[in-house]
Amino acid sequence: MEETLRIDRMSFGPAAVGRLASGKTAFVEGAAPGDLVRVEIVEDKPRFARARVLEVLEPSPDRVAPACAAGCGGCPWAHLSYPAQLSAKRASVVDALVRTAKMDAARAEEVVTPCVPSKREWGYRNKLELACAADAAGRLVLGMHPEGGGEVVPLERCPLAHRTIEGAPKALRGALRYLSGDADLGIFRVGVRGSLRTRDVEIALWTAPGPFPRAAAAKTLASALKNTSVVRVVAEPGRARKVKKVEAISGKGCWEEELSGERFLLSAPSFFQVNTAQAEKLVALVMEGLSVEEGDYVADLYSGAGTFTLPLAAAGADVVAVEAAGSSVRDLRRNAERAGVDIEVVGGDAARELPELGELDALVVDPPRAGLAPGVVDSIAAAAPARVAYVSCDASTWARDVALFERAGYRLARATPVDLFPQTYHVEVVSIFERCGH
Repeated sequence: MEETLRIDRMSFGPAAVGRLASGKTAFVEGAAPGDLVRVEIVEDKPRFARARVLEVLEPSPDRVAPACAAGCGGCPWAHLSYPAQLSAKRASVVDALVRTAKMDAARAEEVVTPCVPSKREWGYRNKLELACAADAAGRLVLGMHPEGGGEVVPLERCPLAHRTIEGAPKALRGALRYLSGDADLGIFRVGVRGSLRTRDVEIALWTAPGPFPRAAAAKTLASALKNTSVVRVVAEPGRARKVKKVEAISGKGCWEEELSGERFLLSAPSFFQVNTAQAEKLVALVMEGLSVEEGDYVADLYSGAGTFTLPLAAAGADVVAVEAAGSSVRDLRRNAERAGVDIEVVGGDAARELPELGELDALVVDPPRAGLAPGVVDSIAAAAPARVAYVSCDASTWARDVALFERAGYRLARATPVDLFPQTYHVEVVSIFERCGH
């Protein structure tokens, strides 16, 4: 079934939104707000439909020619002008507050600031994670899984990545084909991190347990991509990717980055923001919002390797950091020692450890996409920090937690969307809560 419709807005996802003649909402990938498009309905549900563009009859003023046509799904908003991307991201945060937190629309508009733009619209990623597959001839290919799954889309290069690693997919594909020969080395993922500031480049080969040609890998990869480190991450394939061990094959055995005046050493499994310059803006917003004074007792939950922990400690706060991932805990301890700051590091689950911390002056939380676990907001309220900084990568779960905070005696003072991921629909939010009556 075909239909012609005008596109109204972007969704929080790869698709744009319009209405069919029946009034039903249609999600249309590859469309831009203001487009008049002829579409084919590919999925018709009782409450909404999904469609694909057959023809753009009238292009939107916000439509641009995408800089990449690889079709891997990594930059689903590349056909949108950058100002339109920023506007849509802010709108998605406002919408989440209204729909999920049930906030008054006028207040939501007031509390959400303009989206902080990225200096680099392309070439901003310090990391590529490449999936492995085999082509029709049985040869290794490196690429990305498209949105929603499906076969790996082979890549030659990725213009979202820093220039130091942009051509890594093609370079590493040839090297790993040569290294593997006719054997299956069990490589199921390849991670590449590059820093424009330290010039470090690390190649991480994620493999299943078993024998591995370490010396040959070090030699082959050195000639394929100039690197400072090659590591092997031994893990079981699958979504959980439980890491058994990390082996240094050559070089430093870790990756070093500079952020907010601090140096961070990261092991391959440890999380670190992929847009370093924009991550500094997250740190600045958190520090400004918390107004930490020397001697304040501050907790950093889901601390990772110390993105917020180290600046808080450098400002004179008495910081306790809670992190569950073993590799990040080790990295944080090492980074704190190198920075010469005294931080109490607790390896454990934030929900379980928080009630043991006592009363706090301030707190920062940067949870995974699922947001805060049940009971954590009540535990935060019991610790009674005057200010809370909540950094989120998912507006929907964040808005759910906003409602919980406001019921627990905290008021959302402001929310700042920060664009860490240009050409995609993802957005980070730095929000500041203040304890009512404080």
